Formats: sequence, structure tokens, C-alpha cells
Amino acid sequence: MYKILSFGEILWDMLPGGKKLGGAPANFAYHCGQFGGGVRLLSRIGNDKLGLEILEQCRSNGVSTELIGIDETLPTGTVAVQLGADGQPAYTIAENAAWDFLQATPAALQWTKQADALCFGTLAFRAEHNRQTLKTLLEAAKPGALRVADINLRQPFCERSVIETVLSSANVLKLNGDELLYLTGGKDVPPEEQLQMLRERYRFRLVILTCGAAGSYLAAEHECVFTPGVCVEVADTVGAGDAFTAVAVLGFLQHKTLRDIGQQANEAAAYVCTQSGGMPPSCGEFLFLR
Repeated sequence: MYKILSFGEILWDMLPGGKKLGGAPANFAYHCGQFGGGVRLLSRIGNDKLGLEILEQCRSNGVSTELIGIDETLPTGTVAVQLGADGQPAYTIAENAAWDFLQATPAALQWTKQADALCFGTLAFRAEHNRQTLKTLLEAAKPGALRVADINLRQPFCERSVIETVLSSANVLKLNGDELLYLTGGKDVPPEEQLQMLRERYRFRLVILTCGAAGSYLAAEHECVFTPGVCVEVADTVGAGDAFTAVAVLGFLQHKTLRDIGQQANEAAAYVCTQSGGMPPSCGEFLFLR
């Protein structure tokens, strides 16, 4: 079983229909576990009612709480989520939350030293403390580990200098169309060429571009593959990209072909889109990585 560390926020998504457990790193950790990975989420919650509910929800969802710290002063994170007519979410993220102060504890460092992949997003980098914590963890990681950056452009937490720090820390990049536009400045060239330019510039081993219902691109050193999407009835798209990333990372670790990775990741993301929230119950037919 591959060992994976997911670094960043766990919080409550306050959806129109009620609160759902979320945060891209938490969603990613959940789906890694569902699809057969041994994963630990390094995050932090407040010593409050919402934090206790997170611990209960994690346990019932099979997400390890071993590396989830409890902050005695700062509150558990929340995000107000509004869904558009197309199911796309818009976020208002509470500041000064417990997950802004993640800790490189001895247990976290021990897991990191064994990990085959470390995944981190840009949102946790809004706090200087977290930047230093991740730097410590990356220094402890074994040389061949995947270092997966998941770009999450959430205003006002997307300073270009912070994004560059994240990119330079990674050897795998995951992004969507808007994020590709942000990074490349909208160059009038095909997506395949833009992805290869990013890959060469930052020496990424793999670049993942999700294109919503249209499908996805995977770009490695000698190949760029487009895989058409899966048509489903969308409940919401929260967590779909995180499920895609989980399947893609596990598939890449298993040395699957880019074609197979893209197809399986598209199917997993499509299933999540048919459900509400970022951690829906998984259907057995999608547990193809076990």
C-alpha cells in the first residue's frame, strides 16, 4: 500500500443545504483512502463543537485523525459555499482558523519520511507558519517521493509570489482551466503545449489539467494525453477535482498509462459530481485501485 501525506485545511463547507466536511486536502485524503491508499491528513481544528464534529465525521468516513491537531485558541475553519446554476461553487473562507498553524510534529515527520507522495494546496500557504512547516516536511521526505501541488485560486489568497513558492516545491502539478490561464497569461497555444511549457519550466514529472465535463489532460515527459469526460447529472462539483487528483496520484505511483489514469480519474470525478459535498459515499464500482 502506498503511503501518502495530505497537508492543509480540513473545515466545514457551509452549503445551502447544510454543512459538509471539506477542504481540498481533506477531500483528497478521503478519496485516497477510498481508492486504496494509506493516507494521513496533516491538519488542525479548534477545541470547539465544530472541531469535535470533524473528528467524529472523520472517524465515520475512515479518515485517520492521527495527524489532526487541536488548537486551544483558534476556531475550526469554515467556508461559506454558494452554488451557481451550473453547480460551480463560490467560496468565502474564514480567516485566522486553526488550520493556519499546522505543526511538523514528530509523528508527522515520521510519516513524511515514509511517504510515497506529499500533496499540498496553495490555500494553506496563506499563512507564513504553514509555509515553514511544509518546508520542514519536504526536507524530511525521501528523495523519490511525489510532491504534488494542487493549485486552488481562492480570492484574496492567491498572491503570485506564494503560487511560485508552491510550484517550485513540487514535481507534480494539478490545475484547472482558470488556473492554467492564470499561470500562463492566456497564451494563444493549444493546452498540450501550455502544459509542456509548464512541465519543462518547473521540471514537473506530471502535469494534470482538469477541464470539467469536457475531460482532462495529463502531460508527462514524452506524452500528453486528453481523455474525454463522463456525462452525468450534476448535483454539485465540490470535491470532484480532489477525487481526480487522488486517482491520478495513485495511478501514477502504480505506473499506469496516462490514458488509463485519465479515464479512471474522470470516472471517479464524475461520480462525485452526482453526489452532494466533497466526501460522498463511494460506489463499489469506483474502488478499482484496491
